[in-house]
Amino acid sequence: MTQLVELRDAYKKFQAAGVKLYAISYDRPDELAEFAAHHDINFPLLSDKGSRLIRQLGILNTHVTRDQVPFYGIPYPGTYVLNEQGVITGKLFGRNHHARFTGESMLDSALGEILIGEDEPMASTDDEQVNITAVWHGGGGTVKASVVREIVVRFELAEGLHIYDEPVPQGMVATRVEVTGPEGFHTGDMRKPATHTLELPELDTALQVWSNQVDLAIPVWVDDSVVSLLGEQAEVDLEIALKIHYQACDDQVCHIPQSRDLTLRVPFASYTAPNLFKRVAGLDISAMDSQQLMKRKIRRGLLRSPIGGLRFLRKMASDMKKGPMGKRRGSS
Repeated sequence: MTQLVELRDAYKKFQAAGVKLYAISYDRPDELAEFAAHHDINFPLLSDKGSRLIRQLGILNTHVTRDQVPFYGIPYPGTYVLNEQGVITGKLFGRNHHARFTGESMLDSALGEILIGEDEPMASTDDEQVNITAVWHGGGGTVKASVVREIVVRFELAEGLHIYDEPVPQGMVATRVEVTGPEGFHTGDMRKPATHTLELPELDTALQVWSNQVDLAIPVWVDDSVVSLLGEQAEVDLEIALKIHYQACDDQVCHIPQSRDLTLRVPFASYTAPNLFKRVAGLDISAMDSQQLMKRKIRRGLLRSPIGGLRFLRKMASDMKKGPMGKRRGSS
């Protein structure tokens, strides 16, 4: 639900870039139509009956068993990028199904470049030779639990200058970004653009360098210890500290290695949830009747796997007796 709502909010960017957007789900067409109507989804939602395409693509979530009757058949969430000839040119799949990519990340992958939005939190140095801008990219410049954003560190290098990627000889400094946030803040592997080779015959070595504009993108997300999935929204902005190390050189001179400190302050966004939960601060409850939808899914699951369905219902009844932190209601 959350990712589809985020894609809705980013859809105008897809349209402006001339990129078509489709979402495929194992849900039935009537369920998708109901969801689209309640959430103003303005791009096509396609129903994969029986998860046949999901299986053909090899992305069926095998951690979800037949006993989990409402959810069996879901895919590992991800995105395929296709060109106009229908050839897959890119894929975005996360390691954790709780952490979803934003529409902006999908659009960047389709276009092969990072489009920075004017509404995104940023901080910059003030250096004519090597200007650095750090940007919190995606989701309209907000942080939301379990949705992957990116911190983009953009270098704008004066003509003739370059900076280094790993590896470098002893005594030289490769470009590196340290990102620090509160407990529950996570980072992924940095995404780097292609380098070009700089030959140094006098040192009998070749170095990998960047010049002009360089965008380094670091996937980031927060878990529910920072902002609860049930809506315990933080009252202050998320504060992220960056320490950026680099060494700029030209064809004649290597300048002194530098470290720059930047801070990003990012507001929290409300989490969109089905109306299976009570209303709490920071939680946008869907107007769609999620309980009826869940009942229909359970009925279909019981027909497919009666024993598994009964096991699921017993577990669900047990879970409902517990609070959001896993304690029995009435316990302390």
